[in-house]
Amino acid sequence: MANINETIKQVEKLNPELAAELKQYVKTHSYGLVYEQNLPDAIRIYSKKPAKGDTVNILPHRGTKESAESRVAWVVNSLHGDEALLKRSVEEKKVDVKDLAVLVSYKDVVYPGLKEIDRIENGGPDNPFHVVINSENYHALEALGYAYNGMVDCIYIDPPYNTGAKDWKYNNDYVDGSDQYKHSKWLSFIERRLRIAKQLLNPKNSALIVTIDEKEYSRLGVLLEQIFPDANIQMVSITINRKGAKRERLFARSDEYAYIVLFGDAQVVLQPENSAEKEVRWFYLRRTDYASRRGTTKGGTKQFYPIYVDTSTQKIATIGAPIAPNVPIDEVQQIPGCVPVFPVRDDGVEMNWGVMGESLQELIKEGLVRISPGTEKQPFIFKYLSTKYKEKVESGRWAVRGTRTDGSKIVVETGGKVPRVTTVWDKKSYDAGQYGTTLLNEMIGAGRFNFPKSVFAVEDTLRYFVGDNKDALIVDFFGGSGTTLHATGLLNYEDNGHRRCICITNNEVSDSEAKEMTKQGLRPGDEQWENRGIAKYVTWPRVKAAISGQDVNGKPINGDYGVYHDSFELVKNEELTSNRTASTKVYRKVQKQAYNPKLAKLDKKNGLMENAVFMELTYESPWPIRLDRAFNAIAPILWLHAGCQGPVINKISSPYALTDYYGVLFDYGYAGEFFDKVRSTSSLRVVFIVTDDQRRYTDAVKELPEVEVKRLYESYLRTFEIYGEGRFD
Repeated sequence: MANINETIKQVEKLNPELAAELKQYVKTHSYGLVYEQNLPDAIRIYSKKPAKGDTVNILPHRGTKESAESRVAWVVNSLHGDEALLKRSVEEKKVDVKDLAVLVSYKDVVYPGLKEIDRIENGGPDNPFHVVINSENYHALEALGYAYNGMVDCIYIDPPYNTGAKDWKYNNDYVDGSDQYKHSKWLSFIERRLRIAKQLLNPKNSALIVTIDEKEYSRLGVLLEQIFPDANIQMVSITINRKGAKRERLFARSDEYAYIVLFGDAQVVLQPENSAEKEVRWFYLRRTDYASRRGTTKGGTKQFYPIYVDTSTQKIATIGAPIAPNVPIDEVQQIPGCVPVFPVRDDGVEMNWGVMGESLQELIKEGLVRISPGTEKQPFIFKYLSTKYKEKVESGRWAVRGTRTDGSKIVVETGGKVPRVTTVWDKKSYDAGQYGTTLLNEMIGAGRFNFPKSVFAVEDTLRYFVGDNKDALIVDFFGGSGTTLHATGLLNYEDNGHRRCICITNNEVSDSEAKEMTKQGLRPGDEQWENRGIAKYVTWPRVKAAISGQDVNGKPINGDYGVYHDSFELVKNEELTSNRTASTKVYRKVQKQAYNPKLAKLDKKNGLMENAVFMELTYESPWPIRLDRAFNAIAPILWLHAGCQGPVINKISSPYALTDYYGVLFDYGYAGEFFDKVRSTSSLRVVFIVTDDQRRYTDAVKELPEVEVKRLYESYLRTFEIYGEGRFD
């Protein structure tokens, strides 16, 4: 009964007294997923200078590891130069400010801003920017709540899998397998972020994708049903390692899972396969069902006959007459230079061919029979196309693209066919080793990040939900190595889209790196430490490499994005004689065929035609914002809301400022002039009015009916004050 509160609301309309009793009963009973509600997860903000009233931790001495003492929360009572007076209950302590780290809980009222650190432009001035945000994701999501409330088309996240391998933190401490509260901490951690994500998603049409493995998939499924009771939820299995990851005394794991949560009218987008031609399916000429073996009534006696293959040309020379059931195949007529081939399985069972000799002869003339190396029992394998060939070619569904060396036609599906996609996704391109780790290593070097996803698995996932929306807004708040942003760029390349990806990732270092740098006397917040964090060391370098086409050393990245698979083509036979017991050698060569011809045309060294900006989240105080002294801090958030296009308005140097996409009115005395210019800019989407006067704001809305009007700074402050009041308790 995840939606028990909604049910009570319905009851309240009919019977208020009963509804009141139900409310009281629910307060004392638990429904849905029941787990230990952990203390709010808090994070340290090493970049924020401590201020009076801040909660802080005292960092351990350099060269020493974290201890229980360093996790004690203190409050800054006063500041005197570089010294802070801390208070905890009745205890006081003086500490150097540089030894403090500000501690922020998810319940605290915060006013986030954004600071641009770097950018790369390869997509032209009219293309929107992707954004990578270095931040703890809870507060970054709050910032996006102001910019994108109800506007996000797709959220794709790959949260920590809670394997016990210290791959995530709760309250500034890694969670390992020995933690008896590891499941409840993980659920608390995920739930708080999913509830903010719920506010971002477009309720009329959007999708949430969450990937997970077997450690938490069952709990996650219940949690999703509880948070999103009205959504359509489905789970798929994705094969990421066909060989399987070894598990001692257990099955080797080869897949992971993805929960698909659909809102409103959202559905799986299955597009006709017209973006990439692929060969049609050829049928085996030898029957496969046991009931079609030689001598049975199924197929009769006319479908067991020799097919003579010329040993020098590797082509079918002629077709022999049917052989009676009581005639051994060794007694068949021999033709010089040819080997007779019968439909014989590897276990010696003699089967029937799929068509009679006369029909096969017609198919050969049409080039609809293929030949390839076989086995000792049946030296050659034959495949053929059905009689529907002519019909499909005439309709345009199939087309001939050439002829093979054996005389068979190369026939492809030209498009128009809508594929059937099941809940089991198994493509070679989803291999996380080759198309995740190897691809990432090409761009940023080996050893920087473990277990990135296949970029093609993420791209296909996005295609299923935003493939028909070229301007989609995509958010990933567990950004990791930046695969989602990279995949968005590939999808844009394929259909000339302008999708944007907002990628949020923290800048934590691994547990092993933290221990090593601690020994060196380094602490979080030090430049050397921060430069080895995920955001700066992995995510942003990967994004820059993908867009520029150069690795972190400035060298061109080799290859293209056309995923290849191996297909074999007959080249030469050796010692192939009429003696069926003679050994045969078949030489084969590997022919590379593009999985995606469009991406095969995209050389990695040319980069993606995309723009991206790297930002860090900042923590602002309310009064400087109200006094117009911190506009630079929130300016990028306004730019995000306006579509991430064009320049950022980041200075109050005139009564108003305009770009082609948004505008800000600082001085209402210039409102008339500002409104006129807004009306004359057809591409402008939103304007921000700096006023706390409700009447002025209402007038602006009336004056600009075709444009979204938002008020600063009251709307900004109210947004984050609401978010900080523990509204999910």
